[in-house]
Amino acid sequence: MANSTAAPLPAAAAPSGGLLSKERIIAKAGFNRWLVPPAALAIHLCIGMAYGFSVFWLPLSMAVGINAPVACGPEMGFFARITSASCDWQISELQWMYTLFFVLLGCSAAIWGGWLERVGPRKAGFVAALCWCGGLLISALGVHLHQIWMLWLGSGVIGGIGLGLGYISPVSTLIKWFPDRRGMATGMAIMGFGGGALIGSPLADMLMRHFATPTSVGVKETFLVMAVVYFVFMMAGAFGYRVPPTGWKPRGWTPPPASNNAMITQGHVHVKKVWGIPQFWLVWAVLCLNVSAGIGVLGLASPMLQEMFGGRLIGVDAGFGDLSGEQLSAIAAIAAGFVGMLSLANIVGRFFWASMSDKFGRKLTYSIFFVLGIALYAAAPTLGNAGSIALFVIAFCVILSMYGGGFATVPAYLADLFGTQHVGAIHGRLLTAWAAAGILGPLVIGHMREYQLSLGMPPSQVYNTTMYILAGMLALGLVCNLLVRPVNAKYFMTPEELAHEKQLAHEKVDASGKSLLSQDDMDRIGSGGNPLLVAFCWAAVGIPLAFGIWKTLEKALVLFS
Repeated sequence: MANSTAAPLPAAAAPSGGLLSKERIIAKAGFNRWLVPPAALAIHLCIGMAYGFSVFWLPLSMAVGINAPVACGPEMGFFARITSASCDWQISELQWMYTLFFVLLGCSAAIWGGWLERVGPRKAGFVAALCWCGGLLISALGVHLHQIWMLWLGSGVIGGIGLGLGYISPVSTLIKWFPDRRGMATGMAIMGFGGGALIGSPLADMLMRHFATPTSVGVKETFLVMAVVYFVFMMAGAFGYRVPPTGWKPRGWTPPPASNNAMITQGHVHVKKVWGIPQFWLVWAVLCLNVSAGIGVLGLASPMLQEMFGGRLIGVDAGFGDLSGEQLSAIAAIAAGFVGMLSLANIVGRFFWASMSDKFGRKLTYSIFFVLGIALYAAAPTLGNAGSIALFVIAFCVILSMYGGGFATVPAYLADLFGTQHVGAIHGRLLTAWAAAGILGPLVIGHMREYQLSLGMPPSQVYNTTMYILAGMLALGLVCNLLVRPVNAKYFMTPEELAHEKQLAHEKVDASGKSLLSQDDMDRIGSGGNPLLVAFCWAAVGIPLAFGIWKTLEKALVLFS
């Protein structure tokens, strides 16, 4: 193997010198590793607006009529409707963008994850910014011309590709910068993806109100402004990325012996081999089942609360179907607060549970998700029937915290099992589980709801069976998690293969894969630098996130008023 790969190594290691090249972002003495998380957050907070796109559905459904939707004629076929500029789009047609977002996210992350590992996070972040923001520009043109297919193509397809590349761009970099706190590091970044909607939704609402006129709902202008703002932030994040040199570790930190935790490997698996490794598919199922349960509830959280509790939300002894229009508006506002609480729980859970996984271990953390989730889902019908609104809300906040925690913990789980050399690419392939969950979860809870309503079941009872089904899904996920074992050594790269991969990834190593830097050079990387720069970078992402949390808390306070 060594002889067959020796010839191309010098060419792979030669620096290209380009602004986006990986060689340009290898950290030098004085670079502080705490500058990397805010760079990752800058990108994730922007692409996380995918979760908040529902803020555009109602205005876009009245883009022609302005004050009320203009219905398309019943004789119009599918292609006529998506190209017509004379009638309004249906919300169900606009919601196809959600499906495109998360299917393309998973597919693009799987397809281009290996490319990302070789070119580095800066180039991947740059391309992600072009795709996500370029998609918004195409969508703005689609609104102007009233062509819904341009929204599907722009934000849905092209933007979805940007989502995938932006989502995985910092994963392996953060894990390499924080080998001592893998869970916390990835939790910080992926927390940003959950928090993107908290910032983007109120921002979009304010912009649409500002740009609205008697002849426009203001969405086109909002897309244009957000594209520019997001492009600036994402470029700052992409150019803020740095990667540690090969062999770097935090000063004073010693990797624990392999015997201390058999689940943390010392080897590295090539991304091309993961499809054939049982542990990959077990973790795939673990993520898919955990996300399916959470995303199904998140998509129907508002109607679920309203239908289960009805008039009890406002102190009236009446079912959902017996309420007046004014009472329905009142409980809808309370349900919006419930959704806000779930969003906050989702974000907090990403950081909290990922950080806790550094102490508990990834396998135990997922076992907690499943055992606690089973208990809470099974208890939900009882809480609903008893009218215990506070306990019901708390139970689902915990559930959604574990939904978010599942996303944030899985990159560290993969690094533990498969090593860090290709963890970003492996994570990209694992995200196909998210795409599957995005279909499975809403399908289960939505169709069960419609089926039981068609049987004449009261709205307050339609979710009971669904909760038990979701508990069953988590039980299956628990079994898959308990079956995870350390990866067989036969799947790991040989030292020669690892050295070759490192040079292909433009790492400065010798023929054996060891760093060319001295230990003294290593010790001067990762800490120090200008503390004001570190504070500024954290403020740049922290202030918008605080704004989003505050706006969400304003809605959530309705629950307690």
